[in-house]
Amino acid sequence: MKTQYYTATSLDGFIATEDDSLEWLFPLGDVSDTGYPAFIGAVGALAMGAATYEWMLRHAVKVQEAAGAAWPYTQPTWVFSHRALPLVPGADIRLVQGDVRPVHAQMARAAAGRNVWIVGGGDLAGQFHDAGLLDEVILQVGSVTLGAGKPLFPRRVTSPPWTLVSVRQIGPGFAELHYRIPTSRAAHAA
Repeated sequence: MKTQYYTATSLDGFIATEDDSLEWLFPLGDVSDTGYPAFIGAVGALAMGAATYEWMLRHAVKVQEAAGAAWPYTQPTWVFSHRALPLVPGADIRLVQGDVRPVHAQMARAAAGRNVWIVGGGDLAGQFHDAGLLDEVILQVGSVTLGAGKPLFPRRVTSPPWTLVSVRQIGPGFAELHYRIPTSRAAHAA
C-alpha cells in the first residue's frame, strides 16, 4: 500500500485558479490518455479537502456526464472539512477534521492493501507529507501557466529532495512526473 498525491498542475505550480476553477485543465487532453485509469484501479481509499469536494458538488452535472454516476468513486472517501457539507446520496463519504494520522490509519484499513489517494488540495497533501505518510507524488504537468491560484504543494521541501522515478509525455499538453518521497514510510521500510 502506498499513499499517493496524484494531481494535475500548471507549469507555474497551481492546481486550480484563485476561485477554485479547473477549467484550464480540460482543453489539454483526455484523462483516459493519462496514467489515471491504471492509477485509480489500484486505489482503495481517497482523501480530499473541502474545496476539492465542493468543486465536485458544484460540477455534479459534468461529473455525472464523465463518470456515469453522481459520484465517480466506488472507494470510501474521507473529506477533511471544518464545516458540515452535503453528502452525495449512495456514496461512501466520511466527513472528518483534525490530524491526518488517525484518519490515515482508518483509510489504510479500508484500502485493504490497495493504495490511498490524496486527491487534493495541496495543503492536505502537505499535511500527509508533514506526518511522514506521503509515499509518492504523481503530477500531470499541463502546458499552461495560471499566474496565481491554489498552490500544488504549499510547503518548502528541499532536503532530502524527492526522487524522480519516471517522466512520460502525454499528448501535446502534458508531462507526467512520478516522484518517490524519500522521508516517507516506504523509505524507512527499505
